[in-house]
Amino acid sequence: MSAEIPESRVPDVLDAWRMVAARRVFEGSLPLSSMTRLRDVLYDDEGVVRFALEFDRDAFQVPYVELRIDAALPLECQRTLQRFLQPVQLVQRLGLIRDESDEAGLPEGYEPLLLPDDGLLHPADLVEDELILAVPVVPAMPGTEAMEKEWPVQAEELEQANPFSALARLKPSD
Repeated sequence: MSAEIPESRVPDVLDAWRMVAARRVFEGSLPLSSMTRLRDVLYDDEGVVRFALEFDRDAFQVPYVELRIDAALPLECQRTLQRFLQPVQLVQRLGLIRDESDEAGLPEGYEPLLLPDDGLLHPADLVEDELILAVPVVPAMPGTEAMEKEWPVQAEELEQANPFSALARLKPSD
């Protein structure tokens, strides 16, 4: 492990139910290069994600893990094709459930996290899942919105982009 990346203090596997009972909090960091599924959508894998996991029960005794993530994802802008860093700061409360039918009982604002029968949770996978969900469908560098105003789409381009425009010309007119 590189010297600039602090060693994560989070175990690779946690027993979620024991962590809830003990009201444990973990903080750690992971290199983006260790996230094989996320790497496919990144420009490169340089960088570190910092995260915290807090296990507890809410006022209604619903067990949860609150995940806080702070990262800067290197993405490719689809307008300029340049590398940029997409900041990601998120807080997600995940209601721990044993069965899919338990999802209906979760309070508003909770996302369900279906645990296996043994209750084991892999923190790195959980962080990676949330980062994958945070990646925009079409990454665009902030400040590039003006490009659309400077170079508006021409009518011919719109017609070429519409696959049905050619069919419209073939349709007999009455």
